[in-house]
Amino acid sequence: MKTLDTFLKEKRKQAGLTQMEFAERAGVALTVIRKIEQGKGNLNLEKVNHVLSMFGHILAPISNKEIDPVETNR
Repeated sequence: MKTLDTFLKEKRKQAGLTQMEFAERAGVALTVIRKIEQGKGNLNLEKVNHVLSMFGHILAPISNKEIDPVETNR
């Protein structure tokens, strides 16, 4: 499973966009893109989802019951 920072960076590069171009198209500040791609914590979920929606994805919270125990033991 890819991390959010890796996923976003790969998708942005596949689209041939710089961070600035991507931020402009996504309608967010450049700092939002940089924070996500640098793997920073404490991100605004609404802004992250706005960015991810450009690729047809969203990020949603899940409960511990929804996590596969096999995945967490690796």
